Amino acid sequence: MENFQADKESLFELKTISHTDAIGTEAFDKVYGLGYEVGHADWSPFPRVNRLRQTFLDRPYEIDVERLRLVTEAYRDNETMPRIVQCAFAFQNILLNSTLHIYEDDLILGEIAAPAKASPIYPEFSVDWIIDEILNSPFEERSNDQFYIRNEQERAEILELCAYWKGKSANEFITANLDDDQKKGSHMGEKVFQTNNYHFAGIGHFAMDFTKLMTLGYSGVLQQAQQAFAQLSKQDPDYGDKRDYYTATIIALEAAIKYITRYALLAEDMAFNETDETRKQELQAMSANCYQIAGGVPQTFWQAAQLFNFAVSMTQIEGNGHSISYGRMDQWMLPFYTKDRAENSVAKEFVLEVLEVLYVKMNNPTKLKDKGTVKVRNGRGFGGESLTIGGVDSNGHDATNDLTMLMLEASVHTRMMNPWVCVRLHDKTPYELKLKTIECIRAGYGHPKLFNDGPAIKAMLGKGVTMEEARNYAVVGCVEPTIPGKEHGWLDAGYVNTVKMMEMVINGGRILSGPNAGMQLGPDTGSLETYQSFAEVLESVDKQFAYWCDQLCSCLNITDKMQRMIKPTPYISAFFEGCIESGKDMTYGGAKYNGTAPQAAGIASCADSLASIKKLMFDDKKYTGKELLDAVKDNWDGHQKLYALVNSSKIPHYGNDIDEADELFNYMFECYCRHIKGRQNPRGGKFSPGVYTVNANVGMGLYTNASLDGRKNGEPISDNMGPVHTAGGSHDISGPTAVINSVTKVDHSLATNGTLLNLRFPEDSVSGVEGRDILLSFVDEYIGKQGMHVQFNIMSSEKMRAAQKNPELYRDMLVRVAGYSAYFVELGKPLQDDLIQRTELRF
Repeated sequence: MENFQADKESLFELKTISHTDAIGTEAFDKVYGLGYEVGHADWSPFPRVNRLRQTFLDRPYEIDVERLRLVTEAYRDNETMPRIVQCAFAFQNILLNSTLHIYEDDLILGEIAAPAKASPIYPEFSVDWIIDEILNSPFEERSNDQFYIRNEQERAEILELCAYWKGKSANEFITANLDDDQKKGSHMGEKVFQTNNYHFAGIGHFAMDFTKLMTLGYSGVLQQAQQAFAQLSKQDPDYGDKRDYYTATIIALEAAIKYITRYALLAEDMAFNETDETRKQELQAMSANCYQIAGGVPQTFWQAAQLFNFAVSMTQIEGNGHSISYGRMDQWMLPFYTKDRAENSVAKEFVLEVLEVLYVKMNNPTKLKDKGTVKVRNGRGFGGESLTIGGVDSNGHDATNDLTMLMLEASVHTRMMNPWVCVRLHDKTPYELKLKTIECIRAGYGHPKLFNDGPAIKAMLGKGVTMEEARNYAVVGCVEPTIPGKEHGWLDAGYVNTVKMMEMVINGGRILSGPNAGMQLGPDTGSLETYQSFAEVLESVDKQFAYWCDQLCSCLNITDKMQRMIKPTPYISAFFEGCIESGKDMTYGGAKYNGTAPQAAGIASCADSLASIKKLMFDDKKYTGKELLDAVKDNWDGHQKLYALVNSSKIPHYGNDIDEADELFNYMFECYCRHIKGRQNPRGGKFSPGVYTVNANVGMGLYTNASLDGRKNGEPISDNMGPVHTAGGSHDISGPTAVINSVTKVDHSLATNGTLLNLRFPEDSVSGVEGRDILLSFVDEYIGKQGMHVQFNIMSSEKMRAAQKNPELYRDMLVRVAGYSAYFVELGKPLQDDLIQRTELRF
């Protein structure tokens, strides 16, 4: 504990570099509570926000048929058109004909072509699973992530409309183009790797160029596209493709303007009929906001927030991709805030209220996912709506401002799943921002998550971007750094279950147990019965990584090409540098930077398995390879002594600051990164490795046989960058300092697609001024050691068990699952149990 006592002199020095204007509306050291409180009072100072929040919680999760109806109609009417133009007409038909909704207390308008908290259907990507689940595994009967179809008439209509898409969806084209080896290893087979994200849904995990949008508006971007089209020469060998791209882009942008105008007219009509004078004025103001941004650029902070919501909503309408993120919002929104404040045209408290209304609004979009995906990754939101604040500017100077503080206040006042607030830290981050961040974390709702500019910027440079661009990185999805409006990185592209790969290492490329026991799945690179040295084991790991990365990346490249063929995105592409300039959609490589970024899952499980092999088989020679192999084949039954041994401190385990164990983790980490980084993709870009599992470690574990880290069949594999915890016990037993010492022995910047570290402390461990300052100093230590990311659950196992027993009392209790927070009582029980089982650290 002494290592993390706050040094009063250093804290004073940090205060002297603080920004005097970055104050928010509340004291930077205000205490927002300690963990979740049952029966809490409203958190927001604004009654409107508390009502909107409660309305959201009370709404059911539904499936909405309207988008499916409109998109099918458009495709039927335009079957002979080029695909990109067909996509644009579908987008247009949705925007011009979907039902609009303005809800009581709204200050920000716009949904995703479905009512709040209702999921649209995207048949362009996949329909087989929708048909199957309606007929055989009803969405409303799931153990978690339930969705409800409103009536039997709509159920029948969904089935009828989906039938049109049989043979036309991206999923079917992708599957048809994969060979047997690819299918055998993928989610369709033995699940050594999974590509569900882009197999069943559209492109996502990006942040558009909000600065361009705010500077030019839709009319300005439309003019850009029209001018580029006018200058297109028929001597260009790609004239036809570029003509189609510009045609589609113009259709999409014109539709966006009309969509916003429709909301302006609706708000105007509602204002005319409104009898409450206050609400009438609000509706008139919202109508005026929409008229302004439909034809021009925003003039006020409120109008900028409104334009932002429309832009993101339409991105989700067109693309269906996960993790449509918000970039550095405290930077690109700052000019509007500064202007309003300089003109004294709006109170700071109103800006905060608009932000809080917007934050609640961000939770309305929901996404229907297949049952296989929700087993691996619970959650009914679009996922990954990250909002980045803090960090350095393009010149390397601290960028903290008043909006940074206001955006943190809005987060702690609303305490909802979205947005996923990300605070960028660096060695000159003001003390006030750090302390306010710590107070939000101590409030125990899972936000914000923390990112270290040092390794993150280094990682971005490793992708080949400029220093100025790298300093402007934002987080998308859970932990993935990207360049807003410049990079189409295909982040979160797929998972390699390295524990199943390790199964191939120890058993000659064959499956250990279960119905397919003995089946040759990977190459025979040796087994525990044949290895003569530990070096041979490591060589086998390298060969298996090479094979499985080949399989994964080839699948992703095929998927990439099929996405291009089936679902280009002209609306989204208009807000990425390079697309209008080149006349190429982002799915064709039109963006300035193009990547593909899959991630490794279960690295610590593999490291501890290697530690067991090294210690027991080669160093101490207490067990033969066959004895170790038999133990996992038998799921440890009849091997209780060995089971207890591998789960004990007699084996050097990762997470305890033991060099021998940490070196094995480092070997696995670097081996994966080496086999992924630099591979070519179809858009002219390169592959980029990540090391994280999000919450997929639970779902992956369900399909993974016992392993030599002490797991049994079906148990979760290790969590992200964290140490192993099995039913036999947590492997990290030396406290939080040892954990971060182990985690930071690897070069995080090698994982250019990000790393993720979850840590959990019970409330009493961080209570009081002493606990606060120790947590702050702990974060400083981790950042100083060049960890890229860390996030916290401030919640005891006892409280989570209480929520399992009485879920009705804990409806809005958020927990940090991985890169995201979710309502604990809505998670599946396996994931709840995994959260409870994670090591409860104490200082």
